[in-house]
Amino acid sequence: MTKTELKDFLDAKVEQYNQHKFIESDPIQIPHLFQKKEDIEISAFLTATIAWGNRKSIIANAKRMMALLDGAPHDFVINHKASDLKKLNGFVHRTFNQQDFNCFIGSLKNIYIEHGGLEKVFAQNATTASVQPAIAYFKQVFFELPHPKRTTKHVSDPVKGSAAKRINMFLRWMVRDNSTGVDFGLWNKISPSQLSCPLDVHSGNVARKLKLLKRKQNDARSVTELDGNLRKLDAKDPVKYDFALFGLGVFEKF
Repeated sequence: MTKTELKDFLDAKVEQYNQHKFIESDPIQIPHLFQKKEDIEISAFLTATIAWGNRKSIIANAKRMMALLDGAPHDFVINHKASDLKKLNGFVHRTFNQQDFNCFIGSLKNIYIEHGGLEKVFAQNATTASVQPAIAYFKQVFFELPHPKRTTKHVSDPVKGSAAKRINMFLRWMVRDNSTGVDFGLWNKISPSQLSCPLDVHSGNVARKLKLLKRKQNDARSVTELDGNLRKLDAKDPVKYDFALFGLGVFEKF
């Protein structure tokens, strides 16, 4: 397949999957329940944090998260007292438990009150070429308060070799335009050109079959390699191809 043929093929798949109906079976449906910017951000971040494993389970537990936050995540985060966190007791999604949930609520409160919110923190260290340094900086800010050591594993760090799939997915949701009703286009301090593909087993396998990725591991170096090849296809919006790679892998078993 030539570069032109590959681009035409993937562009067609993007058009096929980057449609409003995509959200019906995807965790992105959770932030679509909200209208306020901060509610969308927080619900999206928490949903992306637990987005591994069975998709139905992810969606069910993300809905439970929102219910525990009284259906108003920003208000709960900003105004909660220590006693309010008792209602989170018993929450668990795989290895993410109530202790982690409590820590996340406290860290998010600190980010909104002391750092101006999620968008400002992520935008602060993004380079013109990549948002990956911003993810590493975000993790430092997120855990600047006292926290359980176990909880740090739930926020990935590209500097330490992680593909940071879930945070890259969250950033796609926040930054890419909302013209098709899937992503939100809420943030304007980061450009779609800076984003990285949320690399997982599905998108990685498809990328290798299409010769967009040679490295075998799904890690930070693979993200960099895939970014370079996707930007050759569309320098302004490379991460749109996440829809093509994910759709081909999950829905078409490519």
